[in-house]
Amino acid sequence: MSLNEIGQSIPPDTAHAVSVSLPTWKANVGYEEGEEWVLSKMKTGYPRFYIHDCIAKFAETITARYGGAGDRAMVFPSYCVASRCVDFLRSQVPSLGQNEVRIVDLVPNWRPNSGSMNTHVSTGICATLFPDRLSRIAKSFWQHSGEGVSSRRAEFAHRAYEEGVLVEAKLAAVETINNRLCKGPRRYQKGPSTEKTVTQSTTKSTAVDGHSELELNGTFEGREYSQYIEERFGRNLDLSFERNAKLAIRRRIAGSLTADVDLKDAINMPKNAERTRQVMGFSEDDVYVYPTGMSSIFNAHRALLAARGSMKSICFGFPYIDTLKVLQKWGPGCLFYGHGSSQDLDDLERRLEGGDRFLALFCEFPSNPLLKSPDLERIRLIANRYGFAIVVDETIGNFMNVHVLPFADVVVSSLTKVFSGDSNVMGGSCVLNPRSSYYRLLKDTLAVEYEDNYWAEDAIFMERNSRDFVSRIDRINLNAEAICDVLKAHPRVKEVHYPKHSPTRPCYDRCRSPSGGYGGLLSITFFSTPEAVTFFDRIETAKGPSLGTNFTLCCPFTLLAHYGELEWFGVEADLVRVSVGLEDTSELVMVFERALEAVTEFVQAPPKLQ
Repeated sequence: MSLNEIGQSIPPDTAHAVSVSLPTWKANVGYEEGEEWVLSKMKTGYPRFYIHDCIAKFAETITARYGGAGDRAMVFPSYCVASRCVDFLRSQVPSLGQNEVRIVDLVPNWRPNSGSMNTHVSTGICATLFPDRLSRIAKSFWQHSGEGVSSRRAEFAHRAYEEGVLVEAKLAAVETINNRLCKGPRRYQKGPSTEKTVTQSTTKSTAVDGHSELELNGTFEGREYSQYIEERFGRNLDLSFERNAKLAIRRRIAGSLTADVDLKDAINMPKNAERTRQVMGFSEDDVYVYPTGMSSIFNAHRALLAARGSMKSICFGFPYIDTLKVLQKWGPGCLFYGHGSSQDLDDLERRLEGGDRFLALFCEFPSNPLLKSPDLERIRLIANRYGFAIVVDETIGNFMNVHVLPFADVVVSSLTKVFSGDSNVMGGSCVLNPRSSYYRLLKDTLAVEYEDNYWAEDAIFMERNSRDFVSRIDRINLNAEAICDVLKAHPRVKEVHYPKHSPTRPCYDRCRSPSGGYGGLLSITFFSTPEAVTFFDRIETAKGPSLGTNFTLCCPFTLLAHYGELEWFGVEADLVRVSVGLEDTSELVMVFERALEAVTEFVQAPPKLQ
């Protein structure tokens, strides 16, 4: 196994990688402390935390064209999303002036009656312009919501803009531009000219956006927009490719595809095929795809607020940090049970008996990084009695191992992780339970609110990556259990967090599929921080953020995710998280044995202080 340099993509030389190499403990601390020796080497990063160079360059181009002195831009896939960013900025800084935050709406430059857009993917794009002093707040929207533009989409759109194929909406020769509708809350359903909460940006140039009259009449150097797309990407962006890829993804998530199959077989499978998710009335029509896993969580919360009204939610168990932030910053807040224990459920029942009411309970199954499994059976009984929805994030367990839909109203997942495996594309999903008492309400809400912002190229990559998802899960389950056995046998390993060895295993087993295992994620603690550092620095695997990769990936999770709040709710500061890959089992075992041997040598003869 080859080790990466600091700041290099994982996998190496991957343009749209979703992980980055931080191969030593010191490098991880340096990254969190903002030390130049680390930051100067960062060529990429996890997409919601690090703005990809393709996106940053496009944002700079937009700022140079439309911004004023001291402005910054953030790029989004649609006008609705850009508007949500504006609303968030205004909610955080109520004193903002009317013209301080603006939206630039870029649309394909095509003739409305040419028919060229009927068979090819449209790639409109929006940017929110704001004063530089708001950059931190705007970045938090990007990170928490997961709704930022993908790097592939930004790369395509930037080229299209530079070549005159994308123009500002008000300049495009589209007769109905001011009547374009975007799905979303009613306040977003009018065109930019009548938007009350934002001001449409105006170009600084007196020229028509720098493009010729010929371009604005629907062609670029005599070419139709559809011809431009084909010349840039061949037929990869033909709508039939996009639709088929998304259909195959939805069918895999629905559990219709129970073996490794290619795209053709996935598309030709009957819609009512037998599924692993055996819930009466459930179909692929109940699966919604999103650009990221966080976007699926963010929009599930938005849909519930729109459907049920403004109420607090419950965050149950130690969560991924951005899930908690979404529940705290959008809507009236949340009740946080960090331990996710039976005592926490006792307290919740007392509150409900006292008259408190809640929108929904959000939890992970199992949790990241402690791999605890909430008691979904008891939670379901409480929810039925007192009337709140249950949203379960199944990313860690994944639907081949666990069957949580019968206990949930909504199931969300990050497809970026094990569903993809290749660490080169983002994606998320949201699944509705047709047996839920909120099903019809959520279906009707999503009929208005849902906006498919999953970029065609990303969908195509995700579909290709996920074709062998079924067989990969079996191998990962096997490898993870073998690694756990090695770790648990070592005297300097304090604790191994894994669903099979957790006190909450009975809760996991109640949801475990007949042929399911315990997943590929585990966490380790040692008896001292220097031992954890020795293990991490010695382990010969890829080291960086993310999980569910086809290769084994380690990280000091608490340092990366909770640096400002170490040892939060029982998560030790020196915890090492391991996402187990597809490597040969015996070779992987030897890799961990060598790292553990280094720990033994350290304990027996610790280095002398200089």
